[in-house]
Amino acid sequence: MRRMLLLPCLLSLFWSPLLRAAPVAKPVEWKLGGDTFAGVLVYDDAVQQPRPGLLMVPNWKGVNESAIEKARLVAGDDYVVLVADVYGKGIRPKTDAEAGPVATAMRADRPELRARVQKAVEVLKQQPGSLVDATRIAAFGYCFGGSTVLELVRAGDALSGVVSLHGGLATDLPAAGAVKSPVLVLNGGDDTYVSGAEITAFQDEMRRAGADWQFVNFSGAVHCFAEADAQNPPGCVYHERSAKRAYRMMADFFAEVFAR
Repeated sequence: MRRMLLLPCLLSLFWSPLLRAAPVAKPVEWKLGGDTFAGVLVYDDAVQQPRPGLLMVPNWKGVNESAIEKARLVAGDDYVVLVADVYGKGIRPKTDAEAGPVATAMRADRPELRARVQKAVEVLKQQPGSLVDATRIAAFGYCFGGSTVLELVRAGDALSGVVSLHGGLATDLPAAGAVKSPVLVLNGGDDTYVSGAEITAFQDEMRRAGADWQFVNFSGAVHCFAEADAQNPPGCVYHERSAKRAYRMMADFFAEVFAR
C-alpha cells in the first residue's frame, strides 16, 4: 500500500519539468548609434542546456505577433530565436502600404541595413551562456527578411549558416571577398518578384565568392509561399506543399551546419 501511495508522488516529480515547460517570448532592446531597437527572444524554457541561436528577420511588416508565432514554430525545444528589429522601436507597419516605404528605404541603404542586422546578431550572441551557445549562431528570414540575412553573407560574416525563404536576391553591394557562411536559398519557382536574371547573378556571385551554397526552386510557389497567413493573390500566397518541403530542408540544413 505504501508503494502505491508513493507512485503518484514519483510520477509528479518525473513529469514536473514537462508540466512547467512553456514557450517564452521575451522583449529585448538594444541600441545602435542613437536608435533603439526592440526584438523578441523566443524559446522553450523546459530545456536547461545552451542551445544554438537563430536570428530571424521577419517580412517587411517587421516584428509583430505573426513573426513571433513563426519563431515559436521554428524554435521548438531545439533553438533560441531572436526576432530581429531592423526598423527601430515603434516602427511597426500594419499594412503593405505602410511597410513598402520603410523596407524600400532600408534596401536603398545597404550599409545601414547590414549594420543593423549585424548588431542583432551580436545581441543574440550576448544572451546568457546558459541559454544560447554563442559558438553556434545562424540566421533566416522571410521575404524582406530573406534579403536582409543574405547581406550578412555578403558582408563576410562567419555564421553557422544562413537561410533565405522567398527573399529578394538583388543587391548593390555584392560580396567583395570570400563568403564564410553556408547558404540555403528557398525560392518560389513562380515568384514574379525574383527574375531569372537576378537568380543567375546571385549564383554567379556565390561562385565567385567560393560559397557553400544551395538554391532550391519550388514549382507552383510564388512569393510568401512559406508563410501560412500570406493570402494576397496573385503574387504573395502560402503554398502548403512547398512550405512543408522548405521547412524540412531548413531543419536538415541547420542540423547539418550546427553539427560541424
